Amino acid sequence: MTRLQANSLLLLSGAIWGAGFVAQSTAMEAIGPLWFIGLRFALAALVAAPLALWEHRKAKAPLPKSSLRSFLWIGLALFAGAVTQQVGLLSTSVTNSGFLTGLYVVFVPVLTVLFLRRKPHWVIWPGALMATFGIFLLSGGQLAGLTDGDFLTIACAVFWAVQLILVGLAASSTGRPMAISLVQFSVCAVLGCAAGAVFEPLDLTAVTNALPEILYAGIFSSGIGFICQVVGQRYTTAPQAAIFLSSEALFAALFGVLLLGETIAPIGYLGCAIIFAAMLIVEIGPELGRSRRTAAGA
Repeated sequence: MTRLQANSLLLLSGAIWGAGFVAQSTAMEAIGPLWFIGLRFALAALVAAPLALWEHRKAKAPLPKSSLRSFLWIGLALFAGAVTQQVGLLSTSVTNSGFLTGLYVVFVPVLTVLFLRRKPHWVIWPGALMATFGIFLLSGGQLAGLTDGDFLTIACAVFWAVQLILVGLAASSTGRPMAISLVQFSVCAVLGCAAGAVFEPLDLTAVTNALPEILYAGIFSSGIGFICQVVGQRYTTAPQAAIFLSSEALFAALFGVLLLGETIAPIGYLGCAIIFAAMLIVEIGPELGRSRRTAAGA
């Protein structure tokens, strides 16, 4: 798979997650956040299971136990991100949540430098800042006073960044993206349902009322969206992946207009253009530098 194809998959993930943001915000009118997380990821595990079985049968060597442990850590990071985002939505606006979640665009390259001692391509830094600024404009160019939900969402952005980095490491080293997906989904499903059983009373009516959102979030946002992310990250870097995945804010705004009748302020369209420009810079910048080096060496 080429880097362009990988980044296209990541862009598809952003589109799917953008639409899923609508489902996440409306689902909690009927069901608690923990049960929503548990049920959506249980469905996602069912989506990933046959693909993981097919991948296992094709594998030339068994999966080392050390790799399985790294997959479990990915699942824990994903669960922590999902919980803080979903619970945060109870006490913050969709506008604030969309912007603050997008801060993982900046956290990924920072954490990559701090913990992996890897310097991303220089174009990632302006691209990350542009994407973050674009998301801010898309949210209306302002934030209400920070609430507990806002701080939870900032924590969510850190956990998303950790998950992105861990996926990038595991996907490239093991070549088992479906196994990664199945394990991380299963971890979230078990922990979400267990925590829901303890903290959130549940009845069949609540599940029925939230069923459309659970089905979309489970099959598409969690299942297909995260699988596309894991596959795409085998062929690109975590900082670059974060730029393309940040398009979820753009698609969330688009689907908010189409499905919820929301409106985008004129400044929001500028934000869309800046996000798109950031993705182009990150995609084209490294290729231009490579072409110059090739020409100089000819």
